[in-house]
Amino acid sequence: MPDQRPDPDQLLSRLNEEEAKAKRGKLKIFFGASAGVGKTYAMLGAARQQLLAGVDVIIGIVETHGRMETEVMADGLEYLPLRDIPYRDRILKEFDLDGALRRKPALILMDELAHSNVAGSRHAKRWQDIDELLAAGIDVYSTVNVQHLESLNDVVSGITGIRVWETVPDKAFDAADEVVLVDLPPDELLQRLQAGKVYLANQAERAIRNFFRKGNLIALRELALRRTADRVDSQMLQYRRDQLVSSVWQTRDSLLACIGTGSGAEKVIRTTARIASRLEAPWHAIYIETPVLQRQPEHSRHRILRNLKLAEELGAQTATLSGGEADEMAIKYARDHNLAKIVVGRNHSRLRRPWHRSFADRIGQRAPDLDVLQVARSKNEQDSAKSTQERGDENTFEQWPAYAKAALGCALAGLAAALLFPIVELPNIVMVFLLAVVLVSMRYGRGPGVLASFLSVAIFDFAFVPPRFSFAVTDVQYLMTFGVMLAVGLITGQLTAGSKYQAKVAMRREQRVRSLYEMSRDLSAALMPEQIAEIGERFIVAELSAKAAFMLTDENDQLQPALASANGLPAVDMGIAQWAFDHAEAAGQGTNTLAASPILYLPLKAPMRLRGVLALEMRNTDRLLIPEQRRLLDTFASLIAIALERVHYVEVAQNTTVQMESERLRNSVLSAISHDLRTPMSVLVGLADSMFLTLPPPTGPQAEIARSLKEEALRVSDQVNNLLDMARLQAGRVELNRQWQPLDEVVVSALKILERSFAKYQIKIALDEDLPLVNIDSVLMERVIYNLLENAVKYTPPGSEVEIGARATERTIDIWVDDNGPGLPEGKEEMIFKKFERGQPEGTTRGVGLGLAICRAIVEAHGGEIHAENRPQGGARFVLSLPKGNPPQLDMDDEPEVQGEH
Repeated sequence: MPDQRPDPDQLLSRLNEEEAKAKRGKLKIFFGASAGVGKTYAMLGAARQQLLAGVDVIIGIVETHGRMETEVMADGLEYLPLRDIPYRDRILKEFDLDGALRRKPALILMDELAHSNVAGSRHAKRWQDIDELLAAGIDVYSTVNVQHLESLNDVVSGITGIRVWETVPDKAFDAADEVVLVDLPPDELLQRLQAGKVYLANQAERAIRNFFRKGNLIALRELALRRTADRVDSQMLQYRRDQLVSSVWQTRDSLLACIGTGSGAEKVIRTTARIASRLEAPWHAIYIETPVLQRQPEHSRHRILRNLKLAEELGAQTATLSGGEADEMAIKYARDHNLAKIVVGRNHSRLRRPWHRSFADRIGQRAPDLDVLQVARSKNEQDSAKSTQERGDENTFEQWPAYAKAALGCALAGLAAALLFPIVELPNIVMVFLLAVVLVSMRYGRGPGVLASFLSVAIFDFAFVPPRFSFAVTDVQYLMTFGVMLAVGLITGQLTAGSKYQAKVAMRREQRVRSLYEMSRDLSAALMPEQIAEIGERFIVAELSAKAAFMLTDENDQLQPALASANGLPAVDMGIAQWAFDHAEAAGQGTNTLAASPILYLPLKAPMRLRGVLALEMRNTDRLLIPEQRRLLDTFASLIAIALERVHYVEVAQNTTVQMESERLRNSVLSAISHDLRTPMSVLVGLADSMFLTLPPPTGPQAEIARSLKEEALRVSDQVNNLLDMARLQAGRVELNRQWQPLDEVVVSALKILERSFAKYQIKIALDEDLPLVNIDSVLMERVIYNLLENAVKYTPPGSEVEIGARATERTIDIWVDDNGPGLPEGKEEMIFKKFERGQPEGTTRGVGLGLAICRAIVEAHGGEIHAENRPQGGARFVLSLPKGNPPQLDMDDEPEVQGEH
């Protein structure tokens, strides 16, 4: 009878989990196949029932989408006020997480689990807000569609042809305490869609043609049902483990293939795969290594590893188990994973040995609640199994040194017994031989232990039982002594060898766990990618006896050459490494992709993105076929990737902090300088003007000096104004005074300011006649156009043509400034919009490089975009695009006149 007592460590771990879970709120998800099945309506109905039961319920976010019945269901429930978040030129409403935590209701409704929050919110995703609410002890109701689950996103896009960008990790869905499937047949959903109960009439017609086709809805419904069934199955397995349920619950078809050392194992695997495919059922494949099978020759072990690899390729979950009794281990595995059907190969050895019970018979006797399916084997497979056994026997004879040492040990025990014979009784002499059997079994295993048992009885009979030096026995009672001695020796030897084997297995497991712990400990202290690579390589060399190379990504997510290694680098093929990185899949040795390569390439997958590729050159390639070794390797790669991501974000945080402090200091300096210089420059301009008011007025060189003084003062004053404007824009203290007004007035006003500067240039205005009104701050937009025109004059030789134009598109108003000067330096089209950046760092051109930075800041504050490019015919072009919006309609009689000449 197997021990049914719970494992103390597992019990303690479960108690800690339950204690932590009791402090958290409960998450209930209303899950559906698509929009319109009634998830929000069902959520509101469940919330009303809780309200009637006296539960404090509020609505955090509920999207009714204009559906009357949903709005009626929400009436009477308290709404949590939304928070205003400025986004570009608009104020958007978003969930107030801090307000919910202060209010702390018993239950809050949070519609659309996969929703992305507005930039500026605490969390990027709504499911992260919900996680914080749960951590505060608040229960949450939420909704989600099957197409929003991350693991099914590509499947749904392949079915519908539409990629859904808002997704939620499966871990957030699986962590829910309860999932309610809200189902609706496709025909009824299409009727609701046509009746306008899902979308408005024009949207519904377009939806029916695209996403809401009947075939798509059927496929999505099946995905939702299967995902819910998988979740329920996981909950059932967890319940069985928690309650120590030993019997198998046949809630769904599931299979377990038990493979051995013979060639018939491949047929068992393929047969199980076919049955599982027909039943659409999950299946597992296991190999149980008993102490007897541990003596298998090398070619048999290779066959076992290949069969496990085949099972993985056919969709099985594989495992290698270690134990004394194969049937007991198989039954335990089946019950732990709730696998109702065990598939084994038919054993014909009973025909040759009637007393021998087959593996299937032993399982059937020990576990009558399990179905045992036997796969027939052909005569060739039986002969192969027989030859394998014979080769195993041959391998036993190859261990003759161990048997010889066992015989020598028995001889030494006989010598020691001879020395003790004159002073001790025969029963004590037996103890000496039993000690020899135990020592031999512990040191050399079962076979030599059995030999030692028989030799000990023979030596004891021959040398010590009267008549001595003869196998004859005068006292019949000694026959019983011999039998008991032999039985005790055999049992003791078997138990000793078995304990040694189990200790070896436990030591291997403990070594793997210790390696993972030590590696994670060392990685947590690493501060640089090179340190992480060195730590990872050290553990991989120690645990896997392999050469390792780390190819990490740069700031642009481009794979870089392998880092240097003190142990030497394998001959890495960057083409294979790039393929593994691009496809996020393993490649090379031991995989299905470029398997001829002698190196295994593993992508380093971190939670956010790929961090590089790990290349391994294994000395013993068969280790890649062992499931436990491959899982250990995958765990190593995952730990390394997480450490690399941690270091990356630590560096990003440090750089961001430094940048923020630098920006704050720079803005403070700019503000201080501009304020301190503004008054003296205004006084200087006034003094230059007053020089022309003196009597007699300056003439000749004196007047030219006065004009030059005034121009230089005005230029410096403009630079000071730029500094002050940049400081205000960066500090976010500028509020837009937006009004609907004609764009041409702003252009003409900017041209008048630059009238004197344009005296030596040809100005061309190309404004469309039917330009609509633009919702802008005219003062700031005038500054943008002024800076663009001044920039064109500054970098264009006299006599050149400068063009300013504008046209209306479907969604934007595009304004451009063209010149035919030298153009922009190659590769600096974006850099010139940064502060203190100039197209030509060296030269006599005046300015400090703030004009274009101010232009971009003002345009982006209006919700627009600005960029620069070189014209094919020569010169530069600056294009800014402003949102068109919905301008008011003006009568022709009321249209304002444009003042000034163009």
